[in-house]
Amino acid sequence: MSQILKNKNLEIHVDLPTENYNFSRFDWTGKITEVKFQNISLSSVERTDCKNENFFGKGFYNEFGIDTALGFNDTEVGGWFHKIGVGLLKKDDNTYECTKKYEIIPAEFKVTTELNKVLIICQSKSVNGYSYVLKKEIELHKNNFTIKYYLHNTGKKDIITDEYAHNFTAINKDLIGPNYLLKFPFKLKPALFKKTVNPEQKIDIGHNEISFNGSPNEQFFFSNISGGESSNATWELINIKTGIGISETGSFQTNKVNLWGWKHVISPELFFNIFIKPKQSAAWTRTYTIFKVN
Repeated sequence: MSQILKNKNLEIHVDLPTENYNFSRFDWTGKITEVKFQNISLSSVERTDCKNENFFGKGFYNEFGIDTALGFNDTEVGGWFHKIGVGLLKKDDNTYECTKKYEIIPAEFKVTTELNKVLIICQSKSVNGYSYVLKKEIELHKNNFTIKYYLHNTGKKDIITDEYAHNFTAINKDLIGPNYLLKFPFKLKPALFKKTVNPEQKIDIGHNEISFNGSPNEQFFFSNISGGESSNATWELINIKTGIGISETGSFQTNKVNLWGWKHVISPELFFNIFIKPKQSAAWTRTYTIFKVN
């Protein structure tokens, strides 16, 4: 049963690790499926045309190792490798694809709930020299909520990966279009973008903001929009029609920021680089603040 954190302003729905979404991509620890501000929805879904929504992302799902999962390259075909926050995945060929459906042996999960927070602990098996303990705490405050991450390397090999939140966002279910403005703390340099997918030319790139001259019927995607430069990890999305905004602020510097979206959803993504020696740990936070715009 979903855990609901709620006060007079915010309502957050958190699916427990083994319920609903059970695919091999997104982290199972603290699947934030829905966020409401004064009963106005702030969350969306990855796809509206899927037959099984439990195979796709929604809300504020996050992922470890989108490009290469932990230990994939060290594993023989037919063996098992780690997907942090999920469990062990079976390697069926030599190319890792995050959207592929892999056979899963789930990790061990423990959940503790309080009135304003949920703590989920994920403990992995030891395979091929890799193992870890992941702790994630989701805490509700007056006008924001914080996700605290703690990753401890219990294995014999270094953990080298990254983590990001996909942030499937839409405000009051308003379609992506001229009512939205997305702001970043750095100058946008399209010439330095690693990849640009803007087939309908409905996404306009400004100095440090992105706007829309129409509602995109096709998916859009921009990678490395900070040009690979280190920046404060933050973004701010405003919906002019409702006068509501949402921002994310990480406790870290980031040198990788991506943006994906579609007609019904926009997803700014702040990546956190992870390098943890054996017996060492890393901790970071993501804070989401909801506000009204004058």
